[in-house]
Amino acid sequence: MQKSLVVLCLFLFSQFFQGQVPNEIQDLKVGLVLSGGGAKGLAHIGVLKVIEEAGVRIDYIGGTSMGAIIGALYASGYSAAALDSIFSTTDFNNLIQDNLPRSAKTFYEKEDSERYALTLPFNGFKVSIPQAISGGQSVYNEFVRLLYHVKDTKDFSKLKIPFFCMATDVETGEEVLLDKGYLPEAILASGTFPSLFKPVEIDGRVLVDGGVVNNYPIQEVRNMGADIIIGVDVQHGLSDREALQTATEILLQINNYRTVRDMDIKSKETDIYITPDIKNFSVIDFGFGNTIIKNGEEAARSKLLELQRIGGRALNKPDTFRPAQISDSILVNEIMIEGNNNYSSAYIKGKLRFNTDEKITFAKLERGINNLSATGNFNAIKYELLSNGNGVGLFLKLKENMDKMSIRLGVHYDDLYKSSGLINLTKKNFLRDDDVASFDFIIGDNLRYYLEYYVDRGFYWSFGVNSRFNDFSREIDFSLIESNFEVENNANIRKINLGVTDFTNQIYLQTVLEEEFSFIMGLEHKWLQYSTRTLGSAGGTNDGPPPAASKTYFEKSNFFSTYGKLTFDTYDDIYFPKKGLYFDGDFHYYILSSDFNDNFKDFSIGSAKMGWAFSAAKNLYLKLEAEGGFKWGISPVTSLDFVMGGYGTNLINNFVPFYGYDFLSLVGNSYVKATARLDYEFVPKNHLVLAANVANIDDDLFRTADWFKAPKYTGYAIGYGFQSFLGPMQVLYSYSPENKDNNFYFSIGYWF
Repeated sequence: MQKSLVVLCLFLFSQFFQGQVPNEIQDLKVGLVLSGGGAKGLAHIGVLKVIEEAGVRIDYIGGTSMGAIIGALYASGYSAAALDSIFSTTDFNNLIQDNLPRSAKTFYEKEDSERYALTLPFNGFKVSIPQAISGGQSVYNEFVRLLYHVKDTKDFSKLKIPFFCMATDVETGEEVLLDKGYLPEAILASGTFPSLFKPVEIDGRVLVDGGVVNNYPIQEVRNMGADIIIGVDVQHGLSDREALQTATEILLQINNYRTVRDMDIKSKETDIYITPDIKNFSVIDFGFGNTIIKNGEEAARSKLLELQRIGGRALNKPDTFRPAQISDSILVNEIMIEGNNNYSSAYIKGKLRFNTDEKITFAKLERGINNLSATGNFNAIKYELLSNGNGVGLFLKLKENMDKMSIRLGVHYDDLYKSSGLINLTKKNFLRDDDVASFDFIIGDNLRYYLEYYVDRGFYWSFGVNSRFNDFSREIDFSLIESNFEVENNANIRKINLGVTDFTNQIYLQTVLEEEFSFIMGLEHKWLQYSTRTLGSAGGTNDGPPPAASKTYFEKSNFFSTYGKLTFDTYDDIYFPKKGLYFDGDFHYYILSSDFNDNFKDFSIGSAKMGWAFSAAKNLYLKLEAEGGFKWGISPVTSLDFVMGGYGTNLINNFVPFYGYDFLSLVGNSYVKATARLDYEFVPKNHLVLAANVANIDDDLFRTADWFKAPKYTGYAIGYGFQSFLGPMQVLYSYSPENKDNNFYFSIGYWF
């Protein structure tokens, strides 16, 4: 009896409640307001799940920042489940940091970026400070891909659900309502958090995050025609001093002064006000995305009855979602470029690395945009994909970087060159469009320089000139000198201090084949000097000091050659590669010489190196490399023979690193070598390295087939490496069972 009475009361109450709702509610329009909040805005997805479950059809959407991003995707046709899938598989840290892969850089840019620890751009001889941590390029690329299906919708009211988003004019402080234009660009502007992302320029206005002035655009949604407002607020109130530990949190606090006050009024104007529990998350806590989405769902369920009441509108039943399809490929049949004042169309199209009327994947398009971004020549690269006949037109809107000059610095120590400090001056558009001039001046134990001038012509043949001076000395076995140069035998000398001076000048043409191959052909002049003071000071006696040392020269010649070089490089890092393939082939034909030793005949030297890096297990990476070289011809010149030993990545001429032996230990006009290196990254940027190499080196190995015999030389190494802001820091202990020799190799900073 008691149970029946309760049921009857509930029935009468529900009838009374429904009786208070006028029939006109059936025709009312529902607006959705989504606030900004960074990672906390992922809660919007959970709310949308419950809104769909309740049968509510949204008629209008207005959003700011993350609310704009999720709102735009929902308005374009993605369901809540589709958004959950998209955001759950997105690497937000990689997107936000705008980390461009090494593969995005040209071969010139790879070498250029792997020498310097610090870059100071200049404009009018004033140091330029970056506008933000990230340019937002990767984020924009993702927006273009996800919203490709509405690429031609310029009026956002024509989307499946009419939509707008809010931005802020950084010059005037005015709020800007964006309801027309290119949708990916609009939501990027709305979510451009100051200092984290660069401002976005639209129609001559410089825009940043709309949350600065209007983080909850309820009135604007009402102005669209909404009668009922569902609002999702993922903002947090003002933080206390203990919570203000980062620059991002402080900027967010400043940004919140106005919006927190506004919410006292706006929350009361919201018919269904949903506030997910996100107080324990920050704006960058994307790693907790699944939890944040779940919290949004739970908050919406607390309003489920109210949502179901709206969802029951007879004239407003939800449409069956036809999920937006993400395109896998596109056909670009036209490329239009705007804003390239100092860089030619050939240069820009060459960076894109694809031709018109070629069907490409979105991944390839993004690689092309990344290639252009990696040059550092553009502050902003915005692009639109527009229907164009049977394909799409790519409209590039570029804003050139006005910082044409930079000073770059680096420091380095290794066992061959010893201590070095590098000062570089780089000037872009030095003599003409598309060019760059760079000069390295290296001071320390050994004075050096490296001068480059390069004209990048994209698809066409590029042109370069470089000049390099190297100088160092090293204690080596005297037997190596005796076997390679005509010197008198001296039983009293076991070691000799060999000085090496190299002055090389090159002029070359370069082209890129099939995106990843670089082919170079050019002319080279080399002045090479080998000398010592050891022999000049060997005449001392026990009764007095040796006479003043004079130099003895083993080589002091100019060499003139033509050369070709083919390179393929997809290593993700040159020092600690985790994946990728590598090939480098070089062929020099020496035609003329000033012939210091009176023994020159034309000859050729060829060499090749190939490698493969891959993941062997979690945080464990294996790099396998094989290489070899040979001399072709009967010339008795030995000054350019292969010399093995030591460690390094930037050794000149035909010096080849080899674990287990000291620098300049093994000599021959031909060699073969194989290396295996195991790299365990036990903590990010910290590496434990195990390596082994084997080799044969001698004269005429390939003619005699000795290269096919069991390795004569072996070496093993164990060490530690750290990826610091100065470059890689490494210490290696090596051992060779043949000579029972122990060697320690030290290296600090990028090699140059």
